[in-house]
Amino acid sequence: MFTHEKPAYSVALYPLLPAAWEAFSASLSDAEQRWAKLHDFKANAGQLCLIPDDQGGIGKALVGYSADAGVRWALAALPNKLPGGHYHLVCAWSAEERLQASIGWGLGYYRFEYYTKPDNKARPVLLVENQQARAKAFVQAVALVRDLVNQPANHMMPEQLSAAAAQLARTFGASFSEIVGEDLLKQHYPAIHAVGRTSAHVPRLLTLQWGKPEHPAVTLVGKGVCFDTGGLDIKPSQYMRLMKKDMGGAAHVLGLARLIMQLQLPVQLRVLIPAVDNAIGGDAFRPGDILATRAGKSVEVDNTDAEGRLVLCDALADAVSHKPDVLLDFATLTGAARVALGTEIPVFFSNNPALTAKLQVASAEAEELIWNLPLHRPYFEQLKSGCADFTNSGGSYGGAITAALFLNEFVPESTPWAHFDVMAWNTRERAGRPVGGEAMGLFAVYHYLETVYRGD
Repeated sequence: MFTHEKPAYSVALYPLLPAAWEAFSASLSDAEQRWAKLHDFKANAGQLCLIPDDQGGIGKALVGYSADAGVRWALAALPNKLPGGHYHLVCAWSAEERLQASIGWGLGYYRFEYYTKPDNKARPVLLVENQQARAKAFVQAVALVRDLVNQPANHMMPEQLSAAAAQLARTFGASFSEIVGEDLLKQHYPAIHAVGRTSAHVPRLLTLQWGKPEHPAVTLVGKGVCFDTGGLDIKPSQYMRLMKKDMGGAAHVLGLARLIMQLQLPVQLRVLIPAVDNAIGGDAFRPGDILATRAGKSVEVDNTDAEGRLVLCDALADAVSHKPDVLLDFATLTGAARVALGTEIPVFFSNNPALTAKLQVASAEAEELIWNLPLHRPYFEQLKSGCADFTNSGGSYGGAITAALFLNEFVPESTPWAHFDVMAWNTRERAGRPVGGEAMGLFAVYHYLETVYRGD
C-alpha cells in the first residue's frame, strides 16, 4: 500500500485537473504528447495514461481528477488500475492534500474477502514519506466500519459485535464490559431488553472506555441492531434485504473510537452500543405494548420497526448520567433521512447551536458533507400517546425529525449532543468506495473532535 523510502525504480505519478492539462502537456516531449493524444488523454476525471519509457517500462503515469470530488479521491481508483510497482507523486499539493490523497489511495485497496478467495495480484505501492501512520489510521478506521457492516447477519449477531468491540479494546488497552440478557432488566435497561428478548441471540449493552479521567469526556453511542426484520410489523422482503447493515451506527462509533485511540486524542472516551437482533418470535414485543425505559419515561409502541430509537434511548440515558462534555450518536435510523438527502449525505441533528456550528465548519474543512436538519419541536405532536408519555413512531412526514425528537427526550439541554442518521452503505461504486458498508461522517466528526480537543 505505502512505502517510506523511494526505491531505485519508481514511476512518477502526476495528478492533473482538466484545466491544467494544456499547460502540463507542453512540458512533455513530442513523443509523450503524441502518446497522450493517441490515448485521448485530457485529464478528465478517472482517465489514466501510462507513458512508456525508452526501456519498455512505464516512464510517467498521468491521472485526471475532478476538483469537485476532492483530492481525497483523486488517486483512489489507481490501486485497481495501475500495474504493480512503486510510484511517487509529482505535484504541487500541500502536505495535507498529499495526506488526504494517500488516504484515498489506501481506501482504494479495500476488499471484503472474508468468504472468497483473496485476489493476490501485485498491487501498486505509493511513496508516502510523511504522515504515513496518520494515513493508515484513517484507512484502518474506515475499513473497520466497512468490514463490520459487510459481515452477513449470521456472522454478526450481538455476540460477534461484542467480540469485535472487545478485540478493539484489547488492541488499544481500553476496558470493555457488557450487560447481557436478563441482567439488562436487573440493571434497568428495559427497552434494550424488550427489543432483543425474543431472539436466540440475546441482547446486550456493550461499553468500551479509554483515556485519562482528567481529559474531556467524549461519549459515543451507536445503534447495534444486528438484523432488523421489522419485528411483528415485519418489513417487506425488498426492505429487509440489506438489514444486516442496521448495526451501522455501532460500526461507526467503533471506527471512530479506533481513530481516536490510534491517534491518541487526549479525551476520556466512552462508547456505548446497545446490541440486539430485532427478531420475530413468541416473546417479541408488540404494537400497542407500553415499554418502560431507563429514564423512567413510558413509550407506547406504535411500530415495532421503529426499534432503533428504543434501544438507543436506554443507552443515551446511561450516557448522560456521566455528564460528558459532548455526546454523539450514530444510527441507521430512518428512511426519511435518505428521502430527504439521498443515501450519500449523513443527516445530523443537535440540541446545541455551538456544536452545530462547529460540526458544519468541520464538514467544510474535512471536505465531507454532513447536513444539519432542525429539531423542529412542533413535530413532537406526532408522537403523542393517550396512555404513555409518547409513542415510538409518528406520522408519514418528517420521520427523521420525529425520530430525532424522540431521542431528544432522553438528553438534557445541558448535554451538548448530536445525532447522526446515516445510510452506512454505498449503493453505487465510486473510486475508493465500493458498493457495500461505508463510513459516513467519520472524517468530519473526527476533524471536529481533533480541532476542539487537540486544537490543531
